[in-house]
Amino acid sequence: MRHVSSFHRRLRLSAAAVAALLTAGVGVAGTHAASAAASGCKVTYTVTNQWPGGFGTNVSIDNLGDPVNGWKLTWSFSAGQTITQLWNGTYTQSGSQVTVTNASYNGAIPSGGSTSFGFNGAFNGSNPAPSSFALNGVTCTGGVTSPSPGTSPTASPSVSPSASPSPPSSRQPCDIYAAGGTPCVAAHSTTRALYANYNGSLYQVRRSSDNTTRDIGVLSTGSAADAAAQDAFCASTTCLITKIYDQSGRNNHLTQAPPGGFSGPAAGGYDNLATATKAPTTVYGQKAYGVYVDPGVGYRNNATNGVARGDQPEGMYAVFDGTHYNGGCCFDYGNAETNSRDNGNGTMEAIYFGNIKVWGYGTGNGPWVMADLENGLFSGVNPGYNANDPSVNHRYLTAIVKGEPNHWAIRAGNAQSGGLSTFYDGKRPNASGYNPMKKEGAIILGIGGDNSHGSAGTFYEGVMTSGYPTAATENEVQANIVAAGYR
Repeated sequence: MRHVSSFHRRLRLSAAAVAALLTAGVGVAGTHAASAAASGCKVTYTVTNQWPGGFGTNVSIDNLGDPVNGWKLTWSFSAGQTITQLWNGTYTQSGSQVTVTNASYNGAIPSGGSTSFGFNGAFNGSNPAPSSFALNGVTCTGGVTSPSPGTSPTASPSVSPSASPSPPSSRQPCDIYAAGGTPCVAAHSTTRALYANYNGSLYQVRRSSDNTTRDIGVLSTGSAADAAAQDAFCASTTCLITKIYDQSGRNNHLTQAPPGGFSGPAAGGYDNLATATKAPTTVYGQKAYGVYVDPGVGYRNNATNGVARGDQPEGMYAVFDGTHYNGGCCFDYGNAETNSRDNGNGTMEAIYFGNIKVWGYGTGNGPWVMADLENGLFSGVNPGYNANDPSVNHRYLTAIVKGEPNHWAIRAGNAQSGGLSTFYDGKRPNASGYNPMKKEGAIILGIGGDNSHGSAGTFYEGVMTSGYPTAATENEVQANIVAAGYR
C-alpha cells in the first residue's frame, strides 16, 4: 500500500546492596524476602532492558517455606512508572499501586520452588526499583518468619484449577494445511514450530556489542522457541532480529527490507530491524519473543519460491497483538510486489491490521483486519466503509485473508479462545484492477508493498499457503493456535 536506542542492562544485587542503593535513590534491581504463613519468600526485581521512556523487567518469586496455592504480589512505584504489558500473570494498577496475580498455570509454588513473570513499562525521568513487596498481603521482612504461638497461619488464597497450555500438538498449523490439500509455502514464527517435525532455527539475532549473530531454535522438535538461548546471547547488550526463517523448506526467509518506493531510515535506505526483546510472550508455558514493529521497521523477501502469482489461489494467517497498532501505512503480512514499488491495483494480497481509514474501514474506531490489495485496503466488496468488518482488539488476534479467482475472504478470532468469525466472503472488490488479480509473490512483514513504513504492530507467527484453504482447515488451525496458550 502507498504511504499517505536503546541500552540493555541486567543486574542482580544482594539485599544489603539493594537497601543501600534504594536509600541513595539509585536502585534499579532488588531482592526482598517476604513472609507467607509459616514460611517466607524471596522476590528479585531485575530490569532486563531499558530504552528511552520504556523498560523491561523480570520478577522472580522464590518460595522458602510452605507450599503456596495461588498468589498475589503487590508493590508501589515511586516515580510514576506504569506497566504497559505483562506476561505469566495478570495485573491491575491504580496510581502507583500494582497488583500482579498468578496465571492459571503458575499459581502453585512448592516448598523450595519458584515462579516468575515479566513486564514492559513506561517511565518519565528516573526509574527506581520498588522499595518493598508484599506476597498475599504479607509485607517483605528481610527474612523468614513463623506465626506467633497459638496463631493459625493465614491461608493463601486458593485458585480454582483451569486448563494449562497444551503441549505441542502432533499436528501443527502447516501439517493441518497440508492435510487439507493447501500446503504452506512460507511459515514464519519467532515463538514456536509450525510443523510437528520441525527442529530447525526460527530466527536469528545480532547483538550490538560485537555484531555477532546467533540462530534461535526450538526447545525440542515441534515445540516452543528457545528464548533462554536469546537471553544468554543478548545479556548486557541489545539484540536485533536479523532474519525470520521459513520453516516450509522453500527458503522464503524474511530479512531487512530494502528501499523501494520509499526509503527506510537505516543505512542505504533499508528499513530498521526489530529489537529482539520488545515483544515477550508465553507459548506452551514457555517464554518466547514476538516481532515488535515500530514505525520504520520492516522485513521482506522479493525472490520467493512457490508463493502465488497472478490470480493463483492462496491463503494466509497471522497471529498479531491486537492491542498494538496505529494509523500508519501499513502493517501487512503477505503477498506483495517483487520490486518494492507500487505496481498498480491487484499486485498485492496481504493481511492488514490497524486503524487507518484512508482507503477503507469497518465499524467502530478500529483496529480492523482488512486486505491490502494495493491502492486499497478492503474490508468487503466495496471500497471504503463496510459494516460487516468489526473493530477487533483481542490481546492475541488470529487474522486470515485468502483469495482465488474472483473470490476472497476475511476471517478473524481471538487467538486465546474460541473460534473464527467470517467478516467477508464473496467476490473481488467492486473496483477496477482487482479481477483478475496480478499478484507478484514477494512476502512482506510490517510494511506496505512500496516499502511504506509508518505502521506499528506485533507479529508472532504466520503462514502462506498454496491453494485456497477451506473453512474447516482454518478452524482446525485456530484450535491449534488456541491450544498453544499464548499469554
